[in-house]
Amino acid sequence: MIDTHTHINMLESFTVEEALKNAKENGINKLIIPTANPKDFPSVMELISKYDNVYGMLGVHPSDAKDWNDNIIEEIKTLAKNKKIVAIGEVGLDYYWDKSFNELQKEIFIKQIKLANELNLPIDVHNREAHKDTFDILTEYNKGSKVIMHCFSGSVEFAKKCIKQGWYLGIGGVVTFKNAIKMKEVVKNIPLEYIILETDTPYLTPVPYRGKENQPAYVKYVAEEIAKIKQIPFETVNEITESNAERIFNL
Repeated sequence: MIDTHTHINMLESFTVEEALKNAKENGINKLIIPTANPKDFPSVMELISKYDNVYGMLGVHPSDAKDWNDNIIEEIKTLAKNKKIVAIGEVGLDYYWDKSFNELQKEIFIKQIKLANELNLPIDVHNREAHKDTFDILTEYNKGSKVIMHCFSGSVEFAKKCIKQGWYLGIGGVVTFKNAIKMKEVVKNIPLEYIILETDTPYLTPVPYRGKENQPAYVKYVAEEIAKIKQIPFETVNEITESNAERIFNL
């Protein structure tokens, strides 16, 4: 299995070494770490250099858009020469916490889409309560980069719109929650060929560890729930989602 979105540099209950050991023991053989802002760049670059099975993304999270300056583009271009940088992310729109700078978020999102296109890298998209704007901006400005809708939270109808564009859905621990009816319906109705696994460590811990700090090892519970919903073998989920991730991120 591959955990395609895991902030292992933000863990508090585990060291990185412990998290990687636990991941390996549970069948997770590759991990991808996103960034939220340039302060994360050094730790991610250090981890991808230190561990063979750890890869990185570079980008500025929408909540950090106020700290943006255009020098970040050149910094990402330089760091992305490292072949273990496999995407631009996580980038996008978040209208949940603070709607006062939505226009700035859009502007920074567009700049990072164009950067991904220039570098021929996938775009790992954070979209919280901004489905229409996220979709409209991607369809207008993205020119050829693969798109991953990280921590997908939309309806079945929105999911179908996304995969019609050829985009992929990142599915994490939320799908294991008893009350996550909408997410379970999405998984049931979307072909496995458009799904990849993620934890969003240290957040959104799946059942049976909900309420505790998440870690990459727990991605197996996401895979188990997908297998249960789709009524297919766990091994099939493992094989197809791993193949999807390797293709999308050119691992």
